[in-house]
Amino acid sequence: MFGFIFALGPTEIALIAVVVLVLFGPKKVTEFARSLGRTSGEFKKGLEEGKKTTKDKEE
Repeated sequence: MFGFIFALGPTEIALIAVVVLVLFGPKKVTEFARSLGRTSGEFKKGLEEGKKTTKDKEE
């Protein structure tokens, strides 16, 4: 799904980061990154709980 990301070099990634920073501003980008990190953590936590529940049901 995200195979195209690996085709991007460091220059392209830096350019995209600069464009996003200019368009949204540093405050919005920081808020978005923080929110993305929290959401990712909650998702991983939910996956672990699901695995634990499934494992408990098997036993």
